[in-house]
This record gives sequence, C-alpha cells and structure tokens, in this order.
Amino acid sequence: MIRQFELVERVADYDSHVDEDLLNRAYVFSMKAHGSQLRASGDAYFSHPVEVAAILADYKLDCATIATALLHDTVEDTVATIEQIRELFGPDVGRLVDGVTKLAKLELHPEANQQAENFRKLVLAMSNDIRVLLVKLADRLHNMQTLNYLSSKEKRLRIATETMEIYAPLAERLGMQRLKQELEDLAFAEQNPDARKSVQRRLEFLHQDGDDIQEFISAELEQTCEAAEIPVEVTSRVKTPYSIWHKMQRDHVAFEQLSDTMAFRLMVDTVADCYQVLGVVHGKYKMVPGRFKDYISTPKSNNYQSLHTTVIGPDNRRIEIQIRTSMMHRVAELGVAAHWQYKQNVESGDSSQYRWLQGLLEILEHAQSPEEFLEHTKLEMYSDQVFCFTPRGGVIALPRNATSVDFAYALHTDVGHTCVGCKVNGRVTPLRTQLRNGDQVEILRSSEAAPDPAWESFVVTGKARAAIRRFVRAGQREDYRKLGQAIAEKAFRESGHEFTDRALENVLKIFDAQDADDIFVQLGQGHLTSRQLLAKVFPGERRWRAANALGAINRMLPARLRRGGGDSADDDRREQDAIPIHGLTPGLAVHYAACCHPLPGDRIVGIVNPGKGIDIHAIDCAQLANLPEDRDNWIDVRWDLDPEAPGIYVGRIDTVVSNQPGSLSSLSSVIAKNMGNISNLRVTDRSTDFFRIQVDIEVADLKHLTNIIAALRATPDISSAERVRG
Repeated sequence: MIRQFELVERVADYDSHVDEDLLNRAYVFSMKAHGSQLRASGDAYFSHPVEVAAILADYKLDCATIATALLHDTVEDTVATIEQIRELFGPDVGRLVDGVTKLAKLELHPEANQQAENFRKLVLAMSNDIRVLLVKLADRLHNMQTLNYLSSKEKRLRIATETMEIYAPLAERLGMQRLKQELEDLAFAEQNPDARKSVQRRLEFLHQDGDDIQEFISAELEQTCEAAEIPVEVTSRVKTPYSIWHKMQRDHVAFEQLSDTMAFRLMVDTVADCYQVLGVVHGKYKMVPGRFKDYISTPKSNNYQSLHTTVIGPDNRRIEIQIRTSMMHRVAELGVAAHWQYKQNVESGDSSQYRWLQGLLEILEHAQSPEEFLEHTKLEMYSDQVFCFTPRGGVIALPRNATSVDFAYALHTDVGHTCVGCKVNGRVTPLRTQLRNGDQVEILRSSEAAPDPAWESFVVTGKARAAIRRFVRAGQREDYRKLGQAIAEKAFRESGHEFTDRALENVLKIFDAQDADDIFVQLGQGHLTSRQLLAKVFPGERRWRAANALGAINRMLPARLRRGGGDSADDDRREQDAIPIHGLTPGLAVHYAACCHPLPGDRIVGIVNPGKGIDIHAIDCAQLANLPEDRDNWIDVRWDLDPEAPGIYVGRIDTVVSNQPGSLSSLSSVIAKNMGNISNLRVTDRSTDFFRIQVDIEVADLKHLTNIIAALRATPDISSAERVRG
C-alpha cells in the first residue's frame, strides 16, 4: 500500500500546484473513518481507497480527484456524511464524492438486472463532472485486481460480467484504452479462464523469440525513419488475450490468421511527420490492401487519432503499424483523463473536441424516461451498442446496426410514426442507414406520414418493431373494414335489398362477430364471401346470385377470354357499380398483381385472396385465364383517384438497348426527364450488340407510362420499348 508522503510526492511530480494539505487531510480522514474494516483479502479496507488514488495519480489527475478517490467509500461504508465531507474538504470534493456515492447505489444486483440499461444511461451523466466517472472506473479496476479473494464464484462472475458489460465499454467511450484493456482481460480471466489460457499458450508459442523479433523489427523501422531524417520513437506491444479472442470470435478467424497480435507504434513530433513517415513505410514495405485507416483526419468518436496500416515488414512478417504524435498517444492511452483540465479552463484548448462529452453530461435534461427506454429492450452487451446524439446534444443508446428508424422510435413513438427522412451528421441519408458511434441524427417529419410496413424488415430495436406492428395491424384492420363494407354494400345492392347495419345484427353470432365491423373485416380479408353473407342474412334467397354470376364474370374479362356475350352498356354499368379502389394502403388490404402491374387507366378486376385481401389484375392479364373459376372470388373493382393527391404505381417495361457506352445513361435520363423514377432494373439477356433490360418505373398512371415508352422509342440508343403485361 502506497504511503501518505509517497502519494503526495507522486502527485507533485506532475502537478506543480499540488494541494498537499488537502491530500494529507483526505488520507488521514479516510484512514480513521474506515478504522478496523477489512477486505476479503484480509487487508485493511483503507488500502482500497489508497490504491484507487494511486491509479488515478498514474493518470496524472488533479488533487480534487485524488482526494475524492481517498474519500469515495466513506459516505457509503462509514458513519461519515456528505455534509461533513463538504465542510472539511470543500464543495468541489463534496460534489465529486456525492456523485461517486450515487453511482455506487446504482450497482447491479442479480435480482435487478433490469437496472443495467438504466445504469448505463445514467452513468454517463450522473454528475456535471466527468471526474466522477474516472474515480468510479479506477475503483472498479482495483476491485477487479483483487477479485480472486472473493470466495463466492457466483459473485465473482457477476462482478466480471458487470465489468465487461458496463465499465470496460464505458472506459472505451471515454477513450481510456489502457484501462479498458486491463478491465477486459481481468474480467475475461474470470468469465472464460480456459479460453484465456489457450490464447496465452498460443502467444507464448508464437513469440518464443518474441523479444528478439520485436527488437529487430523496431530497430529496422527506426533506422528506416532516421534515413529519411524524421525523428521517431518506436515501441511495440502484444495484444491482450481478450482482444485476440474477441477478434477471433467476431471475425470468425483462426489464431494463425490474425495479423496484428504484434503491433508497432511510431511516435513523431507533428501531424505532418505522421504522413511523411507513412510515405516512408509504404515506400519500403508492401502494404496489405484494405488495411489502411486514417483516424487523424477522421478521428473516432472518443477522439482517438492515429494512422493504421499493415505491411509485409522486416523478415517478411505481416505487422501492424500505428503512427501518431506523442499527444495523440497520450489521448489514446488515457482518453479524457489526458485532458482533465478542460473543466477548469476550457479556453486553453480546443473545446470542440469535447462536444460529444458535453452532450453526455446534458443527458439528464434531454433523455426520455428510463421506463420508456426499457419498455421494448432487453439486457444486451454494452460493447454492442452505439451512442447517437440528437441535434440538441441528447444521447440515445441503441443496439449495434440500429437504423435511423430505431433512433426515431427511441425518441418517441409519434416521432417514429411520422418520420419521412433523416440527416446523419448533416447529410440526408436513407432511413435504413445503420448508425455509428457519435453520429448526430436529425429526424425529418411530416404530419401526413405513416410507418411503412417494410421498416419491420430492417429495424433492430424491440420498441420500433412493436410500434410498427401495432400501427400496421391497426391500418390493416381499417383497410379490411373499408373494403369489406364496400363488398357488402354492393352485394346488397345487386340482390335488390337496402343495406343497413341492422340487417347484420341477426347474423353476428353466426360469424362470431362482435359488431358489423367484424363482419366487414372478414369480408375484406376474404375469409367470408358476399354470397355466404347474403345466404345467412336472406336464407330464402340463396339462388339470387347464381343466375347472373357467370354473366358478371364474363363482363369483366376481355373479349378473347369471354365465354359469352357482353356489350358496352353492360361494361358501363359494371364500371359504375364496381367497388372503388381508393384510400386503401397498397400492400395491406389491396395488392397490385406483379404479373401485370395494373395502373390507373387500365380496366381492372379483383380476385379475393383469403386471409390477405384482394389482388388487383389488369382485365387483359393473361394470368386470369389460369385462375380457378370460383365465382365468389371475382369482384368488380374500379379506380377512384383523387386528382389532388395522385398516387405512385409501378409499371414494368421491357427494353432493348445498344451495347455501347452511354446507352444506360440515355435510358435513365429519358425516364428521369419524363418524371419517372426507376425502382428496379434487371438485365434479362445480353449479346455482343444489345442488352435486354427489364425496368420497373414509378409512375402516376397509364398515360404517364405510355409517354415514357414513347420517349424511349424515340431515343437512338434504344431499339425497342414495350410494356410487360405478364
């Protein structure tokens, strides 16, 4: 255990303004407060806060933080009070000790695992001072270093899991790489000791002559840079067993396939030197393609900066090289601890690099309630999460691979329901774009918008998926109800009866319905036909439809498919009497057949698809001749368009395009100039001179598609363009 004067001297070595009196008083107060308390190891409990203070002194933190480390357990484990701490050591230390104490109260317990997500969120912003978290991380590090003294294996495993899920990723978020790696490896030793030993044995075998190899490679790299007259300091490292094992699991590779078990750091004076050294290294050694990353021009979200490259280096060994300045190295190792002064003197440095950190500290002001956050989520690995920011600096925690739609629903269900687009870091991106750590996301909304059922295929959060499903189910029911009511009204009208809801009251029990709407939904879904409904409502008139059913079907079909006669007057009457297709959400109650891609302007017919609604076909679709002649499944339908709000429909065309530069550009340009939008494009045949390309185009109606086809036919690079009808 480090002694009192040794701790003061260690702090004085890097802080010329050390408050020796504060440290001495905190040391003595903590020693007296803990008194005869013992740790599981049998050591005096006071040894723990002293070691935590020593860890923070290694990170060169200020006197107030060191004093907080000495006092951090006094309020929790002794008779001391926070008021007493404030009175004796000042408001700054009192606030820090209070913050650490509050975090301690949020510790996980096996019976309260749901607190995990709440803790992870609160731990980032429980205090207005990041030093609170630095003390907590140092506290956890020393507890992990002495974990083996706990007799309960279950308790050791719980603490190790908590460390891996919360504290190690939190250290990474704060840029404290060295602390993060030590926490991970200590937790890994408890969670999976066999795997750790296996990796260690492989490392020992691989690097039996490792010291000599590392010295040889380091010396050659240093000589290479000196020859280019660039002063450089070369160091080497071997990755920790956990980081190696994690990469093997994540990338599904064997130990022998890893190229960066050994890494070399080249530290120079300036950013310009970094890029100059990179050029020297790449000039002498072959670079491994795809292994270069520039984190200087584009830092990581935790402010990490460095150049990473992998080369076939000295002795034909594949090695990873990291190039950075001394300050970059300090930030990479110590993270936010390297800049603890920023809270006291923001003007002395570039405060913009701490913008993300300020956002974390403001989370309590802008975050949603913990209950809402937890509603549709479960306990997941913290390291598998990303933290994104609202435009106001609020922090939203999401699972890895989450999209902008997940972000919108995490803000609020209404935000998700009305989102129409998003901006990620100021750039408009697709809603399915996967978010990364540190992204700032702005959701674009419209009061007229509604969730797209297709969103469910790419969202990853439980809350988003549940909200979309609820909305779609509600929308489906309403669409089925509208469609079913139209079918019922038409059936009553054709049978010569007046349609009323009261007429359905007597058959509710027969169809297991609570009200008329339930019957309409069954009709819209195709589980119930109009003929079956009328047979129960008017049991004495069961043959009402048999006489004219075949004639009705014949009137729907084109002349080449008709079995009987039919005149234009019949067609006009059918058109007026048909069920209007308008106001229904495509893909729910009504589906436009992919075989013929019907468009407004086409004559259409509906085929009931039980359980799914109605499939809409163009009346001259060749597939109709192959459908079963079930009279109850054929329904008269017609377009009922709103001129003020035209819809978007997909028409398919088949084109033959010259096989020469610019042909595809001509095709897309003509479609775009005629206000069409290509939704899909597929090459179906190719030869030396021509390509046959099938194109799906979003259009307003049949006339719109016809105009596009005419424009394509007039284009020299396009030999032919025809609408696909089957």
